[in-house]
Amino acid sequence: MPAKYLTPEGKKQLEEKLQYLKTVKRPEVVKKIGLAREFGDLSENSEYDSAKEEQALLESQIAEIEDTLLNAIIIKKSDIDVSKVNIGTKVKLYDEEFDEEVEYKIVGSDESDPANGLISNESPVGAGLIGHKVGESVVINTPNGEVKYKILDISI
Repeated sequence: MPAKYLTPEGKKQLEEKLQYLKTVKRPEVVKKIGLAREFGDLSENSEYDSAKEEQALLESQIAEIEDTLLNAIIIKKSDIDVSKVNIGTKVKLYDEEFDEEVEYKIVGSDESDPANGLISNESPVGAGLIGHKVGESVVINTPNGEVKYKILDISI
């Protein structure tokens, strides 16, 4: 399994989500199970089955977040080398096909949110940009075909 990377912001977001799941969602699910139990015969109680399934999914999600927080490599701004694209850097690109500038921040897969410009280091574009420098042109194979970018700027 590849190492998981988080920015300090991503770590904080995961910690907040974990807190919410444990303090708000978990008690809600326990309450649902209790209410469903009151309906009687558990062998034919769809509300109970549904609540137990929700509990299993919630506990799985909590365990996964705890594992990520325990084992993730936190990328500190002071450790980021902006001489080349890497996790934690913002990269401004010129998209040759669409004749436009785009900007992405390269983050670990747990923080990825392409609609908001956060792309994973494991995505085709993220992986294809890592290690390249300002001024370089990069051709990346994506599921939608080849894309060509020129790296205009790298920052934090």
